[in-house]
Amino acid sequence: MSQEVSPFTGFVEFAPSFQQREKIQHVLFDFDGTLSLVREGWPQVMLPMFVEMLPKRSDDTQEDLERMLLDDIMKLNGKQTIYQMIQLAERIRERGGHPKDPLWYKHEYLRRLDQRIAERKQAIREGRLTQDEVLVHGARHLLERLAEKGLPIYLASGTDEPFVKEEAAILGIEDFFEGHIYGAQDDYKAFSKKMVIERILSDHQIPGESLLSFGDGYVEIENTKEVGGLAIAVASDEANNGSGQIDAWKHQRLKGVGADVIIADYREIDALLARLTRHPVF
Repeated sequence: MSQEVSPFTGFVEFAPSFQQREKIQHVLFDFDGTLSLVREGWPQVMLPMFVEMLPKRSDDTQEDLERMLLDDIMKLNGKQTIYQMIQLAERIRERGGHPKDPLWYKHEYLRRLDQRIAERKQAIREGRLTQDEVLVHGARHLLERLAEKGLPIYLASGTDEPFVKEEAAILGIEDFFEGHIYGAQDDYKAFSKKMVIERILSDHQIPGESLLSFGDGYVEIENTKEVGGLAIAVASDEANNGSGQIDAWKHQRLKGVGADVIIADYREIDALLARLTRHPVF
């Protein structure tokens, strides 16, 4: 990829694969890390739990365990949480352990995560944190621009659907999606981001090249590219929202799965939207 200089002042990187589209008809968003920061810090909950649950070997070091498990976790970022728990169960089994059902691990992780984020959600409800402080920088402006143009907007998340809907409401963005908010199910085979994309294209009889997606995980980028859509990767620095800096791990990972554009956040979104189609509509 080569970094674009003008008209952008922040980090915007176009891949050689980037091509302007005739038009954009539907837009898909991931949720956590792409729009919402309610769950910022979730790896710091999942990783210690995985380390705790994994049978230890005599030659293990804490550093090696954390590196292996974090790689497992982040490679599955964007998929439903259950897939990370299935991977944990496999790791336990390969070390001679007897894992619980992956759904048990998922519920235990969600219990621990809720302890971390409950105060954050309450602070938003009470106004001690503003909604925009817990949205990726510039996200509301982007949603407003898309809504102004009458573009249907969809939300598909690997987080459980009831939580996605609750947190979208807390952040004041649920109305942008007009009921098109989808998330993980306990019956994990009943949902995937790929299924949402296929439904959008089928229901509206549009070509994949008319789909625009934003995400910070490899799944939505990969699924979008598979149908010929335009994939914008948000390499958001979740712990320092508004810094304009990229998360280096996300950048490398999303670049590797074929993102057409990589951005740090949405501060450049007006200039970027103007570049996406041959006949600008924004």
